[in-house]
Amino acid sequence: MDAAQSCPGLPWNVLAAIGKIESDHGRSTMPGVHTGENHAGAGGPMQFLAATWAAYGADGDHDGRKDRYNPADAIYGAANYLCANGAGKGSKRLKQAIWRYNHADWYVRKVLDQATRYATPTTSRRGAIAVKAALRWLGTPYSWGGGGPSGPTYGIAHGAGTKGFDCSGLTQHAWAKAGVHLPRVAAAQYNAGTHIPRAQLQPGDLLFFATNPANSATIHHVGIYYGRGRMIHAPYTGDVVRIAQFAGNPYRERQYTGATRPTPSTTEP
Repeated sequence: MDAAQSCPGLPWNVLAAIGKIESDHGRSTMPGVHTGENHAGAGGPMQFLAATWAAYGADGDHDGRKDRYNPADAIYGAANYLCANGAGKGSKRLKQAIWRYNHADWYVRKVLDQATRYATPTTSRRGAIAVKAALRWLGTPYSWGGGGPSGPTYGIAHGAGTKGFDCSGLTQHAWAKAGVHLPRVAAAQYNAGTHIPRAQLQPGDLLFFATNPANSATIHHVGIYYGRGRMIHAPYTGDVVRIAQFAGNPYRERQYTGATRPTPSTTEP
């Protein structure tokens, strides 16, 4: 179960929007995001005060600890706090709950505007479903070998102690929600869809990256195209599912191999 579902009625995109605004889903270098506290005493990717965390903190990844600097814990803690303030009880209560998170009207407007952007449908119905499915897991830990059609799982090897997704586990899950069953590993996924020219990318298309872009056997990473040169992906151990710019990023541009659009007719039985 994802964090938003732990609070019936809480829209997933509102929780994602708060994560974006508070710390850019943990990517911000501002004080207090990864260690310590900011000038107001808040810490972690969802920016909790110590006293608030003590009351509403959660063990989101079930490792026996409630750590406000752990993205999985912090996101579930944010859902707890919003739910306790009525976020699942309709539009007016939702706005009040967001205001309780940060006592400012501008903050409420900013969160709701960002939530609208996250929920905006795309031109491809299946692609839209895949994008929405991936966005629900923003902030989920990367886990080598983790994830699949049903959601995050404990991984293997150095991912054995972490419940989450690796890159192809996330794409497999997202497209399963759209009714398309992909192979498990990135290199196999590259051969399980219609190849799309970069100029014709649509949200939901899969983006592939390889050590040698001319050799698809060296593909080591896959992401979900989000639009405007961005992708949703599970990057690497120690990071979390997030939105990142790939267009113009020298590392990604050097390794870009191509893109595919999964369809039911090209999937595994």
